[in-house]
Amino acid sequence: MVETPHDPHAPRAPYMRVRDALKAAIENGTYGPGDPIPSEADLCATHGVARMTARRAIRELRTAGLVYTEWGKGSFVVDRSAEGEHQDDV
Repeated sequence: MVETPHDPHAPRAPYMRVRDALKAAIENGTYGPGDPIPSEADLCATHGVARMTARRAIRELRTAGLVYTEWGKGSFVVDRSAEGEHQDDV
């Protein structure tokens, strides 16, 4: 059975649950531009997942352009409001 986004009973990989929870928190303003998101250790404790699962969720958000990571400091929400300011009008 192919998973559809509207099927609440569809199996979900643990990293997807963590990713979706973080994405929702970013979209609803819980974490604003420049705010840190919870650390991998915090995500593990909150969601009951392994560290690699939390890391994959953050990597997916980084790939989607929602967060950026600074080595030794953590991951932070990207300021998407400034995206179009430096683009040339074509």
